[in-house]
Amino acid sequence: MDFTPTEAQNDLAGLTAEVCGKLVTADRLRALDTEGRYDEPLWNSLAETGVLAAALPEALGGGDFGILEQTAVLRELGKAVAAVPYLSSIVVGAGVLAAYGSAAQREWVGKAASGEVILTAALSEEHNWEPAKPTTVAREADGGWRLVGNKTTVPYADRAARILVPATVSGAPALFLVDPADASVKVTGQRVVDFSAEFEVELHDTPAELVGTVESGAEILDWILTRAWIGLAAQQLGTLEKSLELVADYAREREQFGKPIGAFQAVAQRLADAYIDIQGLRLAVTQAAWRLSEGLPSSEAVHTAKFWAADAGHRVAHTVVHVHGGVGIDRDHIVHNYFTAAKHNEFALGAGTDHLRAIGAALANPA
Repeated sequence: MDFTPTEAQNDLAGLTAEVCGKLVTADRLRALDTEGRYDEPLWNSLAETGVLAAALPEALGGGDFGILEQTAVLRELGKAVAAVPYLSSIVVGAGVLAAYGSAAQREWVGKAASGEVILTAALSEEHNWEPAKPTTVAREADGGWRLVGNKTTVPYADRAARILVPATVSGAPALFLVDPADASVKVTGQRVVDFSAEFEVELHDTPAELVGTVESGAEILDWILTRAWIGLAAQQLGTLEKSLELVADYAREREQFGKPIGAFQAVAQRLADAYIDIQGLRLAVTQAAWRLSEGLPSSEAVHTAKFWAADAGHRVAHTVVHVHGGVGIDRDHIVHNYFTAAKHNEFALGAGTDHLRAIGAALANPA
């Protein structure tokens, strides 16, 4: 494989970094440090500059790039701990409708690309550790479909125009499109570690549109989960890269006993370990994204990146706080935002044992 970033990756990363650099200041992060974080000016600017549309199909208003370019954008958004729904609305929501949706459903892609609407996906269920086997149930009724079930930690469900909902049809997974404004849908805010905009969504015999076919449901759900996982791992990579930059600067500037704390062996070792963790995550994310972009079997690579993002994320986040000392747990200090963002991503990606089990399954079934 070739690790050299494409020209589009570099351009999109640079543009995203420029937009975030102008709008996402330390003061702005403090102002957003409340429940339901959402940076509307940043989202609008990303739409106006073409970042949202860049990696969507040209026929639907996009720039026709792909997952490599999307991970480059997500990495920069992670560096800025940006409170925007790029992963849920563009990578997952618009992406799967562009790939599998009907002509009518694909109209949402252009609207999402322009920032006119937000899309999201309800991929998590409480007490269900197998997202590929949803407990939400779908049944045919009156020439359409009805859904019953509960979803948790659904990003930006309070402002989404449509929610993608995996559900089970006679034991088989399928994907559906739901209007959260329907009276049968209850959306309740949830408090998560970094105050991200996440919600519980209750479906009470809710009307829904089938995306693709029931027979292709498992393939479609795998498509979504694969991109959601690699996207979150890429975002975590950016968050950890910036975290290490912040703590390295602090270790050079903060002095004890007349010399910088970075000169002490214990501190230097912690920083070196964090550097190695981030290099490993960068390699894993790059390999997984490249395999996806080339249409190669990628399950093992994606789960490896997912493992690195969660496991290394835990270690690096705690290193950043420990080296900063008391400042590291001060909510008015920017390090707090990076710590909570990294913890949020770690929890969202799942426990290390789950990753190892998934990697083992991927090795046993490489296709």
